[in-house]
Amino acid sequence: MKISKKLSCKLLRKMHLIRAFEQQAERSYMEGKIHGTMHLSIGQEATAVGSISTLNPDDYILSTHRGHGHCIAKEPNLDLVMAEFYGKEVGYCRGRGGSMHIADVAGGNLGANGVVGGGVAMSVGVGLGIKMRHENRVLICFFGDGAASTGAFHESMILAGLFHIPVVYLCENNQYAMSFPVKNWATSARLAQFGELYGILGSDVDGNDILAVRRVVQTAVDRARAGDGPSLVVADTYRFRGHSRSDRNRYRRQEEIEEWQLRDPIIRFRNFLTEEALLTTEEMDEIEEQALADIEAARIFAETAPEPALDTIEEGVFAP
Repeated sequence: MKISKKLSCKLLRKMHLIRAFEQQAERSYMEGKIHGTMHLSIGQEATAVGSISTLNPDDYILSTHRGHGHCIAKEPNLDLVMAEFYGKEVGYCRGRGGSMHIADVAGGNLGANGVVGGGVAMSVGVGLGIKMRHENRVLICFFGDGAASTGAFHESMILAGLFHIPVVYLCENNQYAMSFPVKNWATSARLAQFGELYGILGSDVDGNDILAVRRVVQTAVDRARAGDGPSLVVADTYRFRGHSRSDRNRYRRQEEIEEWQLRDPIIRFRNFLTEEALLTTEEMDEIEEQALADIEAARIFAETAPEPALDTIEEGVFAP
């Protein structure tokens, strides 16, 4: 797949930004600066960046509880993302959303939620709204392999097929629904077949190959924008960390984790860029260093930003 130097830099920068954000999030949690829990997407950067890079600025995404990467790939203000993660007033959701509920509606990120497959049901309404308003927009709806076993997923697939909505369903199959392996419940080796049951085009892709993800999702996005209906893309990937910070990883062999780490999407893309002589090692290192600096600046901004005032605690909780 041919790719320009400009696009190569952009894709690599976004993946490094996500990796750096997640690593900083992990450090902040371990240092006691963040409370509760979080779900890191280290190892899954290619699915977020590759798919969202196919969208126009005014297109939409619906994210998941493991959604920091989706949010960053949509090119938000990094200071506001980090501030939201820290629960600060200046964050995108005024600190009320935190790690699992970051949203930037103005930027096309319609939000993440903690309900498994929660965004899939909402996607039908969003897609139908786009169609009824005759807008030239597309929605990418992210979900995990665990969500594919829920009733809401299958109900949504039925409606998506019937309404012929401009939605791309992107399943990030990281092999485990929390601690339950997908191979132990899926009746088919191809989750993409679920879409085909409802008249929705299903495709599989190596989720750790950013260019493969971009190519397959671009086809699905183009179909949706042309009025040819929804698609289901299943990207096989892997999370290098546990399900959440409380996960001790007792259900996975260390050898399995190490095998997948050899397929690290960032390393694979850097190797490709070297082989194709698109970027030098020095240029790629500079991109990584700049990403680290940008995340560090966002951390400083977040840690020095004001906390929400106590007298505003009920704002946004109850309907007026």
